[in-house]
Amino acid sequence: MTLYLVRHQHDPAHCPAADPTMRAPLRHHLGGPDASPHGVEVTAEAVVPGEHTFYLVVESGDQACLRAFLAPFAAAGSVEVYPASSHPTVTASGGCGATRPALDRPVPALDPERACRAAIDAGLVVHRAHPLNCETAIPALIGGVVMPSAHFYVRNHFTVPDLDASSWRLTVAGLVARPLSLGLHDLHTMHAQTQVVTLECAGNGRALLRPSVAGEPWGLGAVSTAEWTGVPLTDVLQRAGARAEARQVLFRGADAGRVDGRPGTVRFERSLPLDDARGRGALLAYAMNGEPLPVQHGYPVRLVVPGWYGVASVKWLTEIELVAQAFAGYFQADRYVYRYDDPDATEPVTLQRVRALITDPGPGQELHPGALVVRGVAWSGHGPIRAVEVSIGDGPWRRARLLGAREQHGWRWWERITRCDTPGITVIRARASDRAGHTQPEQPQWNRLGYGNNAIQEVHVRIRHPAPDDNPAARPAEGVVPSP
Repeated sequence: MTLYLVRHQHDPAHCPAADPTMRAPLRHHLGGPDASPHGVEVTAEAVVPGEHTFYLVVESGDQACLRAFLAPFAAAGSVEVYPASSHPTVTASGGCGATRPALDRPVPALDPERACRAAIDAGLVVHRAHPLNCETAIPALIGGVVMPSAHFYVRNHFTVPDLDASSWRLTVAGLVARPLSLGLHDLHTMHAQTQVVTLECAGNGRALLRPSVAGEPWGLGAVSTAEWTGVPLTDVLQRAGARAEARQVLFRGADAGRVDGRPGTVRFERSLPLDDARGRGALLAYAMNGEPLPVQHGYPVRLVVPGWYGVASVKWLTEIELVAQAFAGYFQADRYVYRYDDPDATEPVTLQRVRALITDPGPGQELHPGALVVRGVAWSGHGPIRAVEVSIGDGPWRRARLLGAREQHGWRWWERITRCDTPGITVIRARASDRAGHTQPEQPQWNRLGYGNNAIQEVHVRIRHPAPDDNPAARPAEGVVPSP
């Protein structure tokens, strides 16, 4: 469905709204029953008083069908039809004057405008409409172990493929003893596994780097956790049989387009060392939070690689190929590598770096003096979270309490109950350590492409001045929250 703006103008001497024989039919025409057979949905309408000019905002899958629907207006005056964008979509695309990038669509794709508006309606923070990239609002992170699918962050490099599950196939070829071609039904008949896995974009926190770097300006919400169900990758690799010379497993998605520095159309491709593909617990996932994968998250099948940054978890998976040499595709060698002072020296982006994220209180929030509860989540691709510590103002680091069951590859909720009595601006900081011995750094490790920023987060809040009748002696001790 495409958004259109329609402008109709007629002669004041022959205004259809003033003609009893035309007024009711036109009103009925716009009311809905006549629109549906033409595949048209009228979302808004307006009249310019005194100018005999009428505007419609409509959605239609085909402009020819739209013009057929508008035939009664064309008979009464002029009709102009303009392909349009919603204001939020224009903002996410870079402004009214921005040139929409050329979109190669080797497979059917979702309408970018519609996908963007759906993300905005879901409360996601949209950074770009074409391709669609949006992060989870930090307040939406507060809740259970998993993130509802509609609020899960979205990272794309091209348009979103709209694949037909009935004809979809996954081929497994290259250096294998038995090439495979699997349909969705074949995967459903194999042994299924469910894992809670946190995925994080490698660029999460890029907007906080100084000096700033090019790329999607992610805040701290390009991370989410879901329950993924699918077939263990090892089962499929075992069925295909890796040959002795195979060293890497290459994964190809259905999404493709043009990129800087590479000719023609480029597929989204990523590889894993064969040992990592076998040993990381990777899934060929076909379900997310107990339901079929949403299209924006890789329907009908995606790869999920626990512990690795999200780029490794290829969406809309269509091909697996075992190869003997290290893969040097665009998203493996040109992007998703750490480039420091020497632009020719690179280090691959692999495991998620340890991080604690404060979800409550929020930045700029105004709080009463006294009891203060600080909450958040923490995760690491290197191992389970060992500890989270919180510092209030210039105070020392003190341990937070880890909450809930420990998920092998999912984030861990934490909480620190403390107090703050000093009025004014106060900074809250949180840092995490994992069982592999990693602790968050004070400062980010700056790199040219802006990946892996896991520096300690700071949240500034305002503590109100105490009320005149406030009794300090009656305040609870640290770690105790007064009963309501």
